[in-house]
Amino acid sequence: MKIPKPPFFFFFIILFGCNSDQQWINKKPVFDPNPSPAYLSPEETMERIYLPDGYHLELVVSEPMIKEPVTICWDGKGRMYVAEMLTYMRDADASDERLPISQIKLLEDTDNDGKMDKSTVFIDSLLLPRMIQTVGDELLVNVTNSLDIISYKDTDGDGKADTKKVIFQKKDFTTNANMEHQRSGLDWNLDNWMYMTYEPFRLRYTKDTIEIDTIFSGGRGQWGLAHDNYGRLYFSSAGGEVPAHDFQINPIYGKLDLPDQLDPEFQQVWPIMATPDVQGGLPRLRENNTLNHFTGACGQSIFRGDALAEDLVGDYLVCEPVGRIIRRAKVINDKGKIILKNAYDSSEFIASQDMNFRPVYSATGPDGCLYIVDMYRGIIQQGSWTEPGSFLRNKIDSLGLAKNINRGRIYRVVYKDKRKNEKLNMIEEPSTSLVKYLNHPNGWHRDNAQKTIVFRSDKSVVPELIKMVKNTQSGDAGHLGRIHALWTLDGLNSVDKELIESAFKDPHPQVRRAAIWISEKWLMNNDEDMMQKVMDLRKDENYDVRLQVFLSLSRYPSPAAKAMVDSLVKEESGNEIIVAAKSGIDKSKIHHRLVGELGSLEKKDWRMVLNGLSTFMSLCSSCHGSFGEGMGSGNNLTSPPLKGARFLSLPEKNNAIRILLNGLSGNLEGKTYSSEMPSMAENNDEWIASVLSYLRYDMNKNVHANKPASFMVYPEEVKKMRAAESGRTKPWTEKELLLRK
Repeated sequence: MKIPKPPFFFFFIILFGCNSDQQWINKKPVFDPNPSPAYLSPEETMERIYLPDGYHLELVVSEPMIKEPVTICWDGKGRMYVAEMLTYMRDADASDERLPISQIKLLEDTDNDGKMDKSTVFIDSLLLPRMIQTVGDELLVNVTNSLDIISYKDTDGDGKADTKKVIFQKKDFTTNANMEHQRSGLDWNLDNWMYMTYEPFRLRYTKDTIEIDTIFSGGRGQWGLAHDNYGRLYFSSAGGEVPAHDFQINPIYGKLDLPDQLDPEFQQVWPIMATPDVQGGLPRLRENNTLNHFTGACGQSIFRGDALAEDLVGDYLVCEPVGRIIRRAKVINDKGKIILKNAYDSSEFIASQDMNFRPVYSATGPDGCLYIVDMYRGIIQQGSWTEPGSFLRNKIDSLGLAKNINRGRIYRVVYKDKRKNEKLNMIEEPSTSLVKYLNHPNGWHRDNAQKTIVFRSDKSVVPELIKMVKNTQSGDAGHLGRIHALWTLDGLNSVDKELIESAFKDPHPQVRRAAIWISEKWLMNNDEDMMQKVMDLRKDENYDVRLQVFLSLSRYPSPAAKAMVDSLVKEESGNEIIVAAKSGIDKSKIHHRLVGELGSLEKKDWRMVLNGLSTFMSLCSSCHGSFGEGMGSGNNLTSPPLKGARFLSLPEKNNAIRILLNGLSGNLEGKTYSSEMPSMAENNDEWIASVLSYLRYDMNKNVHANKPASFMVYPEEVKKMRAAESGRTKPWTEKELLLRK
């Protein structure tokens, strides 16, 4: 039943006002303790969304033109691609979730009014599309339960893909894992590598080549991945209830999270309506029935546009669909250490009183505004967390949330009507025309221009790019252009030592940092002259520059580089970020350590343990910490530590298998955790055996590598337990497991 709508003047007074300068002013509404789960029209929904003074929403597109949108991207013509997960949680039991009927839509604004008015099904018959990225006139796509990345093209201009080619494939990859525990992102970063969550590799793509590079420290994150103006990556983890992590250093160097990188109050969230439908139950709720801290963090971005307030540029935005909010955080650089702080006191940048408002993705658009993808639905948690009898399932059933499906909205955040519409055709512009965009005030233009030139491998612009790098008279205003020009040259394999060495002297520290980063192609070849020139920057006044010196030299363990790193660490013993980075890098060398420690194992066992490590790094660590240390502190514990865990001890092999097959809930070793261990039974026996073999070895201090039978778990043991407990449908409790053998 549709809820009654108050008179228009009520919302005008409460939500929208106008001062003498005709600027938008939004008044925070009174808290709603009993929100209705009924559908609202897009216009009604926008009336119930709070934004700070000066900001308001505009509807870009909604149902029926789109349904179940999860991520978006734009091509060089400004056309929007929307990935739709049409089988996501069509009921509380996740029925027919794996039917390949999802789509990617191509949307166009033909009359240039800022609203999409033309829709075409670009690709159909997909299984829950996860990643999309435009590159030139191609759309790269990855779907659930596959590591394949496929390039699609429309060659006849009808808005539908008619050619496809596989640009990356892992033939031995098979999974039926929980669809929330798989990759996302495919973010084309400043360094011309495409990064993703979960998977321990990155990709570099041009029209002629595809290059794969292993990230030995493993993958992290869940839904969403963002980068800033200087190539810093930002991950988030809904499973670990962490709204931002792994942003101190690039994952290619290792893992580094600092205990104080999030402001002490950052984990708390501030909904403006009751939010009873949470996984974890009452410990996740305040007395007023609102979510008390992050749980579904996803879809983050760094705002890099030019059409909103200037003080928003560089801020971190992350969606929280369970709380119906979007957090805005100030990104503070404290002597090279990045700290995130809520931009508002006990409130949020965007908050809604519509129960179906489910923001899952954010992005800076070609027009310089912020875009919000609203899945607009009743259930936002996957089926593993909506089992019958659970707290969440009871709320879903009592509120009737399961029926709220097949809708979706995309909004644009506008500031004082500064939005501008411009026709784009960067796909067809010559590379010489694209160079000017490398210094555009909107980061979307800079990224797209660099990506397009690199993808084309068009070296005709090299002289112009070199000229741009050397034009230091452009000062701070032109430093972003110089950085993009440097990286474009690197992507074209056209940067030389002379240019890098001149960039070492650039007046802007971020140009110097970029030059050090790019110099690694010489460091990896043991170019001692370049090593020394990089080392000479160790006393740079800027902490980011000094940190990059350490990171770049640390990556290549030649005797000369190692000696320089050892010397640098001694000199910087009082530099918090470098000391922390060294510790993080040392811990992240776990792969190399295991290779040495497990050399006596049979090859099949050795491979199983390393496969388990890879899974731990990409999946388990998102909830249990990079090194199995657990998540949360004090009264706000999210997930238990794995180091020394009782059920990973040698006598508990069977119970360890039971936990992965059915999950674990309730108190553990006298402590209460807000999250529940879900079942991993959708994975095959070998997957479960490899994860447990790694965990039972590396998380147990009493294990010796020369006694593999003591810690190894084999697929046939998992198969036997799966059959023995086939009637089990709910998670185990600690009390139950202590009675089992």
